[in-house]
Amino acid sequence: MDSKNNTDPVHRLAYEGKDILLVGTAHVSKQSVELVQSVIDQEGPDTVCVELCAGRFQTLRQKDSWQQMDIVKVIREKKSFLLLSNLILAAFQKRIAAKLDIRPGQEMIQAIESAEAIGATVHLADRDVRVTLSRTWRQMGWWARIKLIFQLILSFGDVDDIGAEEVERLKQQDMLETILAEVGRSLPTIRKTLIDERDQYLAAKIRTAPGQKIVAVVGAGHVPGILKYWSQPLSIGELETLPPKGRLGSLFKWGIPAIIVALMAYGFFRGGSEVGAGMVMWWIGANGLLAGLGALAAWAHPMTILSSMLAAPLTSLNPMIAAGWVSGLVEAFSRKPQVKDFERLQEDIQSLRGFWSNKVTRILLVVAFTNLGSAAGTFVAFPMMMQLL
Repeated sequence: MDSKNNTDPVHRLAYEGKDILLVGTAHVSKQSVELVQSVIDQEGPDTVCVELCAGRFQTLRQKDSWQQMDIVKVIREKKSFLLLSNLILAAFQKRIAAKLDIRPGQEMIQAIESAEAIGATVHLADRDVRVTLSRTWRQMGWWARIKLIFQLILSFGDVDDIGAEEVERLKQQDMLETILAEVGRSLPTIRKTLIDERDQYLAAKIRTAPGQKIVAVVGAGHVPGILKYWSQPLSIGELETLPPKGRLGSLFKWGIPAIIVALMAYGFFRGGSEVGAGMVMWWIGANGLLAGLGALAAWAHPMTILSSMLAAPLTSLNPMIAAGWVSGLVEAFSRKPQVKDFERLQEDIQSLRGFWSNKVTRILLVVAFTNLGSAAGTFVAFPMMMQLL
């Protein structure tokens, strides 16, 4: 079969004696749901692979999974941005699906239900979304990270402007790729970790799935990549490993605070207490004010805003602590999320207003915006401190 020029959504492959049917689906298409059901019913496979990781599988099968989230634990484990990104990506898919009057992930749900109906094994073939986002985040610079955050937020407005032709194009793309398409053009790392690496991971997991006859259900956007990497040697372990932090990042992380402290000390030594005190005031003012404005932009509690202003000048000099973590914890305790916030989470994430009004997502926004404000404060304070010399 010439897979490169074949537009058929079903591809028959072989690997070490196994008979494998690769079914490319549109994540928001009713026709894909019907195709998945008919292929599994007709083929009667031993195993059905689905483009899901354990976390996304649990989300689809357990409606109350959000209610089990420990938001304080998320902040303490430094996973706020990963959770916020995941929620925004989920919201994007839900809004597109609403336009087409279909439940998000319905083709994967159908694959699972059809597999269970015939007694086939369900095999989760996708990489953990947290690993994917972590690898993406780890390989990006600070400017790229800021662009990514704002691209995710601005994606909400794009959904409302999507017309019929655009919807047809979206049907054939992976949701992660779609939402980050604009950023991906200028950031090859986005493409590499979100699409290329997942193509490799899916190919490796599918061809090593248990059973002799396998049906694999994946998004249509991944089919060309899976076919490309099908016969190549692949290492799942390497694709699941977080890359080491770069030396430049470590130098930046520890170097900036060291330079600021040295600059203050030099100010006191050369210019006396007046110059030194002026530098300290600029540092406290710029960091505290901009971190506070970041918390305010997230509609934080007054106590949270105050804590961010007090914490930022100190945390900016300590690479082990971030102002956003402090403000996030204060917000979590000041406005503790209630059961109704977790119950409404999947609905609220579908609008910008919902993101800001739900206590769970507001905490995540507080963390992100406070950190951005504190980082901006560092770059504002530095040149002002230099002028005092």
